[in-house]
Amino acid sequence: MTDTLSATPAQHGALQASPLDPAHATLRHRQPAGEPWLTQIQAGQTLRILDLEGNQAVDVIFYNRHDVAEHYSASDTMLAQGGIYLSTGSVLRSNEGRPMLTIVADTCGRHDTLGGACAAESNTVRYALQKKFMHSCRDNYLLAIAQVDAGLSKRDLVPNINFFMNVPVTPDGGLTFADGVSAPGKYVELRAEMDLWMLVSNCPQLNNPCNAYNPTPVEFLIWDGA
Repeated sequence: MTDTLSATPAQHGALQASPLDPAHATLRHRQPAGEPWLTQIQAGQTLRILDLEGNQAVDVIFYNRHDVAEHYSASDTMLAQGGIYLSTGSVLRSNEGRPMLTIVADTCGRHDTLGGACAAESNTVRYALQKKFMHSCRDNYLLAIAQVDAGLSKRDLVPNINFFMNVPVTPDGGLTFADGVSAPGKYVELRAEMDLWMLVSNCPQLNNPCNAYNPTPVEFLIWDGA
């Protein structure tokens, strides 16, 4: 652990392609633009999140499937790796400090831990009062946990990861939302270190350039462990 956090990933955004063949995946799921999803991942399985058309932000929270009080922790993850972005080699840690997933391949280069999920409140503050009722990632999370009995409620919604999203940090410590750094066909791949719930919002945001103002589908692939 370091005393200060770097604006670079633990592995300096090292690009790493995967040897896994999509034809051998045990699950291949296409997630429509702007929609939620809640699913299980087994320990030892490998998850790929594929940006089909480029620059689509994918907001994700992970939970211990056997105890949802243990969840992905942005602060524990950043402190352990000494950096604010995620890429190859990053270990996603829980609020108990335990490894939940490890990024084993990444062809994008970095993923955001700070920007959070859009919500009615943030849309109002950042953009305009009339944006309050636009669809948001927080709405998506609430829809997903209402449809699947995973023992989750809105009190379990914690700071998320924004895969493929570009949120530069300014010299004075502020956050900006910029054009994405991904492209069609880019992906990130993670190995599950415990049994998990994965809560997804394929971001519907239309007010900032995180997805070029045009939400698009993404794809999830899962391979079983050896």
